[in-house]
Amino acid sequence: MRNRRVNNEIFSFLGLFFLLSCSSIIVPESNFLKDSKVTPSTLEYLRDSIRFEVEGNIPVESIMRPRNPIVRLKMRSPESSLNLGVIELQKEFDAYHFKKSFIIPYSSWMDASFLELQFNQGERNPPEPEERKVLTKGVVTTPLLAKIGKVNPNEPIPDVGLYIPTGTAAMDLSRSGAFEVLFKPGSSKLDLSTSNKDAIENLGNFITENPNIVKLRITGIQSPEVAEGKTSKLGNDRAAEVYRYLAASDFMMHDSLTEVKSRWNDWFDFRLLLRDDIRISTQRKDEYYSILLSESEFVDQAAQLNKVAGFSEISRSLFPRLRAVKIEIEANSLPGLDQDQAMELRKILDENRIGKSLDLGEWAIAGEFSPRLQDKEAIYSKMTELFRSVLPYNNLAVVKMRLAQRTLDSEVKYKLWEEANSLLIQASKLETNAYVLYNQGQILTLKGEYWEAYKKLSDASVLSRDPNFLKINESLRGALDVIRGDYRLATLRFDYPYSDAKDFFNKGLAYYLANDYGNASLSFEESVIADRNYGYGYYGLAMVAAKSAQKEVAIIHLKKAIDSNELIYQRALIDPVFEEIRSEQAFFDIFRQDIFQN
Repeated sequence: MRNRRVNNEIFSFLGLFFLLSCSSIIVPESNFLKDSKVTPSTLEYLRDSIRFEVEGNIPVESIMRPRNPIVRLKMRSPESSLNLGVIELQKEFDAYHFKKSFIIPYSSWMDASFLELQFNQGERNPPEPEERKVLTKGVVTTPLLAKIGKVNPNEPIPDVGLYIPTGTAAMDLSRSGAFEVLFKPGSSKLDLSTSNKDAIENLGNFITENPNIVKLRITGIQSPEVAEGKTSKLGNDRAAEVYRYLAASDFMMHDSLTEVKSRWNDWFDFRLLLRDDIRISTQRKDEYYSILLSESEFVDQAAQLNKVAGFSEISRSLFPRLRAVKIEIEANSLPGLDQDQAMELRKILDENRIGKSLDLGEWAIAGEFSPRLQDKEAIYSKMTELFRSVLPYNNLAVVKMRLAQRTLDSEVKYKLWEEANSLLIQASKLETNAYVLYNQGQILTLKGEYWEAYKKLSDASVLSRDPNFLKINESLRGALDVIRGDYRLATLRFDYPYSDAKDFFNKGLAYYLANDYGNASLSFEESVIADRNYGYGYYGLAMVAAKSAQKEVAIIHLKKAIDSNELIYQRALIDPVFEEIRSEQAFFDIFRQDIFQN
């Protein structure tokens, strides 16, 4: 891994040097291409293609009149090239004018490419151009960062597909809950007020319904009020107090799954409250966000906020909700077969018997709670023989989809996708089902057939009102909106209580591309809070900072991003989003340090 990474780094630096050096190609004194340009000045991915217009004038000079001028356009990278042909010239009195629009299908090699205009006189196919001009470098492919279930090297394998639940258990994903306990100013003593009792009781009910805790996070926070102190001690004390109370009250506290922490001198929680407050106008929120997203220190930001009209009223309303402990939990329920049913199931599978002693529900429970894909495959395969039901066909298809995620062989992967799709077609003949449509949409998404996938997911969205299903369906639908260029629409898809870092990231990406940098930054922050090792969240924060001309902040976040993820490391070197900070010495330092450390 280390040698491969160093080799990749060397290749990337060479590629980057190649790109940067292109702009310094020596041109003849005549410089006939000096008035040529491309619009937009930076190429961008949009709906599977790159769209731009090239125009310019070749001057007709008395001393160096061009003889039969020819202008060509090429896109080149260290690994490939594309000849875009000769551009037609229109002769006018004092110049040859040219203007041409292009729509070219996007390919991944274009990320490290440059667009080059070439000039010759006389010969239509000369060995070398007499003059070159690099119009632009790279392609902005930010929409393709959307997480849609694809497997990337050196990243955790994402689960895809949705099992139809048995009705006695939760879906094939953890449920999440968030609860808030409030404190008096400057105090870490737990006050069992009515609202706090309700919050703790609701937490207890949640755990009763979902006893298998996956993750529990207890975060103490403080408001900027003077009474809240000048250190993070109060937030830590509050979090510890709530932890002790829950442990003493016989809540199932597993230290290995529980994180107790605090946040202090951090506007993140205030920004959450600000975002959700419908009393505040969008214009006023943007005014607050411009301060909260600046590079100023926390104390300086507080002083600036106090100068904004109406902030004193807002602070009186929202600051009390920052004297709090936030309890965030992920868990699922634990039903299953009893011992006798489990033994009977094993006999049926081992002896290949008919197995009428177990009903559809018992088989479904066995399949749902078998941890290994191989066991699920055996159970659902047998169920297709025993029962005329959409459930085993759909769930066996999901098993095939998840097995496909775990192979590097493209032929095997496509074969498993086709097997899964055949099972889903069988399921759809039995019943028009939201889960079946979602899974068909997921397979099409993985194949890159985004429009067909989108239609399946849209059909699925009208067949179910289950908020847990819709949360997952709309998340993938929103990611496809991002890829398809419908950024504003994408932001509407993510109006659900997410707990997964990728969903927060996709939400942030939608806001970023819709030019709503305040909500984008907030969503990216939620992404890294959900998973401190999720490099894409930091990459998103770096993009927002770069767009806001906060160079130092962008480099800090970018360093965290590249340290966590190999693909991000390679992308950051050539991403035009960071063109403005690429000239900074600190930008190269973060890559150079990483090479020496490895």
